Amino acid sequence: QVQLVESGGGLVQAGGSLRLSCAASGRTFSTYDMGWFRQAPGKEREFVAAISWTGGTTYYSDSVKGRFTISRDNAKNTVYLQMNSLKSEDTAVYYCAAGPAGWVLSRTAARYDYWGQGTQVTVSS
Repeated sequence: QVQLVESGGGLVQAGGSLRLSCAASGRTFSTYDMGWFRQAPGKEREFVAAISWTGGTTYYSDSVKGRFTISRDNAKNTVYLQMNSLKSEDTAVYYCAAGPAGWVLSRTAARYDYWGQGTQVTVSS
């Protein structure tokens, strides 16, 4: 079992930056692929980024590629999402997710077994 807690959300102006953190507890965190998803009001949950258990492979949604960076520090049991050049359309609740390591990273929410409670990101324009 893995427990995930997101933090770092808040209000930021368009063009600004935020770094989200996801602290994990439980066994074998380092063997899990990790992902970030987001959900805006009235919209479906959307894939943002994923990172392999080794940290050697990353995968991004086209909407955030070049602006967001996912990383992890297994020694700290933490995954990060650095968000730069934020836009109003990035406003959403951001969720951290974990799933068993696989051959490829997934953008499908069903492939992730554990989820955090979410942290609100609001970008003003």
